[in-house]
Amino acid sequence: MSSNEFRINLWDIVSPLAKTVDMMSPDLAQHHMRVAYLALRIAEQCDVPADERRDIVIAAALHDIGAFSLQERMDILQFEENSPMRHAIAGYLLLKDFEPLRNAANIIRYHHLRWLYGKGEECNGEQVVRGSHIVHLADRVAVLMQQGKPILGQTETICRMIREREGAVFAPHYAEAMRYLADKDYIWLEATSNWIEPILRKRVWTQHKEIDLDGLLHFSHLLCHLIDFKSPFTATHSSGVAASAVELGKLAKFTPEECIMLRVAANLHDLGKLAIPSELIEKNGKLTEDEWQTMRTHVYYTYQVLDPIEALGVITSWGALHQERLNGTGYPFSYSANELTLGSRIMAVADIFTAITEDRPYRKGMDKETALNTLATMVAKGEIDETLVALVRDHFDNINSARAEAQQDARTQYSQFVAALQ
Repeated sequence: MSSNEFRINLWDIVSPLAKTVDMMSPDLAQHHMRVAYLALRIAEQCDVPADERRDIVIAAALHDIGAFSLQERMDILQFEENSPMRHAIAGYLLLKDFEPLRNAANIIRYHHLRWLYGKGEECNGEQVVRGSHIVHLADRVAVLMQQGKPILGQTETICRMIREREGAVFAPHYAEAMRYLADKDYIWLEATSNWIEPILRKRVWTQHKEIDLDGLLHFSHLLCHLIDFKSPFTATHSSGVAASAVELGKLAKFTPEECIMLRVAANLHDLGKLAIPSELIEKNGKLTEDEWQTMRTHVYYTYQVLDPIEALGVITSWGALHQERLNGTGYPFSYSANELTLGSRIMAVADIFTAITEDRPYRKGMDKETALNTLATMVAKGEIDETLVALVRDHFDNINSARAEAQQDARTQYSQFVAALQ
């Protein structure tokens, strides 16, 4: 597959990504999509141009993506926020370098900024785009919606709380637009329905610009950081897997395009960890049985995010099946050898190789002999591909150097990311 043959709508990734982040807790269900819907309706009511509306919807769908822990997500679901800017800055830093998301990143950066009777038009000497204030209002309306209670019985209270804070917290123009919309039952019924995503797609995304394979590679690097930067325990893992997988792919005679696809698959292979709270990833000590079972679900979530995107079929089969084993003992599908392609076998070996050779905050990586013995034991059990492990044995130093170099680069980027949040 060449870059020119590959096309994907950005919303096809943004939408399931937003849903995955909200899987941390039932209390978060549909939050990002709900905010995206409300932001769209406010922007429409205020006659915001179509291109700007699309940026606002993307920003709303990803607005809390920089909140990595469950506690942080629950804290910002309180109507009266307490120091919410850190996760907004994190989201901005993670998204800003990908051109199609640059405008959305700027919106996310200040989406918790209060209006302060007009002072909120600027922050740190910079002009704050109106999308930030629209997303802020939509977000606060969404957190006031109580699950399990009829929404139409809540609208009066929600409007009163917004009205009381108009001017001080919310920009009057957008608050007025929300009050106008509040009189229409369908706004509330759609905002709490299962039809939000089709509504957004129909009203915003039918003509949206697509990205090619090179664009997807760039976007996958962004998602790689989003996944790994949840914790110092995982800050460089996907980068190491990607480097290892590409080296194995070259040795297995993959084409240059296929090696790009391998890198994308590796960057996305742990995408489902966005649904796992960082508290669990960073637990100091052995996981309980329930915690371990929760951790295992991330692979299935990766598959569910990527599988509906038809253009990602091969990439999904490689990245999302990295925990499957040739003897059928893997998860989540318990596939056996005849169901696992060479790409998915490469991904499994690259993931294991990286996990055992990389340094973690709590332990050093294995040396060459120990790592090769570990892989050989898994081959003997029928778990991973013998031919690929032979390639690792014959080219260990080159693969390991590529892995270490990639992870050092990622470690530097992570340090810069953390420093920018201080």
